[in-house]
Amino acid sequence: MSRLLNIDEPAAAAPRPSMKAFLALGFRPLYMAGAAWALISIALWIFAPQVLNGPLPLVYWHAHEMLWGFIITIAVGFLLTASATWTGFNPLSGRPLGLLCLLWLIARIGFLTGGLPGFWLATVAELLFFLISAACLMRVMVKGRSRRNYGLPVLMLAVGLADLLYLLAALRGDYITLMQRFDLGLIGMAVIALLIARRVIPFFSMRMVQGLQIPMLTRSGHTQMVFSALALVAGILAQIVPPPTGGPALLPLIMACSLALTGLISLGQLLAWRPLAVLHKPMLWILYLGYAFIGVGLLVAAIQVSGLFDPTLLRGLLARSATHVHLIGMAGFCILIIGMLTRTALGHLGRPLALDGSMLASYWLMIAAVVFRLAALWPSASSPYLLHLAATAWILCMGLYLWRFSPLLIRPRPQQTAPVAAAPRPASASAPTVQAR
Repeated sequence: MSRLLNIDEPAAAAPRPSMKAFLALGFRPLYMAGAAWALISIALWIFAPQVLNGPLPLVYWHAHEMLWGFIITIAVGFLLTASATWTGFNPLSGRPLGLLCLLWLIARIGFLTGGLPGFWLATVAELLFFLISAACLMRVMVKGRSRRNYGLPVLMLAVGLADLLYLLAALRGDYITLMQRFDLGLIGMAVIALLIARRVIPFFSMRMVQGLQIPMLTRSGHTQMVFSALALVAGILAQIVPPPTGGPALLPLIMACSLALTGLISLGQLLAWRPLAVLHKPMLWILYLGYAFIGVGLLVAAIQVSGLFDPTLLRGLLARSATHVHLIGMAGFCILIIGMLTRTALGHLGRPLALDGSMLASYWLMIAAVVFRLAALWPSASSPYLLHLAATAWILCMGLYLWRFSPLLIRPRPQQTAPVAAAPRPASASAPTVQAR
């Protein structure tokens, strides 16, 4: 077991809170905002659903806010920060970063309480959030000659487009189309998550486990990206091209096969990364676990999309979209996120790369939330109680993170004599690495 810090040990001359420090890099405000919104939105969804009666009612709002309001927000915060390390240029800081966060806040409030005018204001604000983020990322990628990362801003625009399509379907009350477009956003986020995780997991593992050598698997990563992109394109075309009459729907089959191959490649990569070697490092095995669930979730998504399996199998569990959505979105993305929220924040804040009791507790609370939520998918009289347990564990997890990290995120990083590793820098980036200050 990795060393745990005592959370009560006194800090040496902690710097005073500073707005300049808070807006120095994207992860600071967006990690805090995303975690806070994850806590608030689940509390509303489970314990006060009566307030969710706007143009995005109930499950429409919940699905949207979990994917675009929380998960993708954390991804944007990570990319705005990691790109500074990869290219040597900070894409967004200070007042422009504050304005980006204001757009995010307008979107959250508008979708929740703004009625129809607020819905359109929120939609514009959210699309600007993705557009500005993508533009800033592309600017530093080009400036830093980080060619291997040119696809990330494009993916950011893709998830923004999927967001717009989802919102338009929600406004029409078209549930089937809405879930198809939600899946497009989910797959787009999976492409981003797999791309990021495939780079950082080997890097973090070899830094933390002495003598560990694991492959970066660049070739399989490229194949994985091709199949995941093919699944995304097939999903988009399936909504544009009418299905043939009296014959099999080809595009859903292409999408299903691509999703299955992407999932299998992910699980194969995980085995090649020697998971048994990191079992004593919670900061690592939490990332492995999230990556594994993304792979499993993609396989289940392939089963659901293909439509080739008996819908009564396992009480219809494999045929329900909620199954792969929660396997990928909650068990995959969110377990990865709690690991990344702690590991990358500690690195960029100049703190020791070691867990304290609250951080480890947040890992187990997230895992508990996932177990309870997946168990609630199985139809039974206990499902409502399991949902409440999942929500409680989730709220405690995010609350612990905010309690532990908010005081650090609003302060400058302490002065140090040796740099603290934050994120892997691609070999193609030629500019010097910037320090997160």
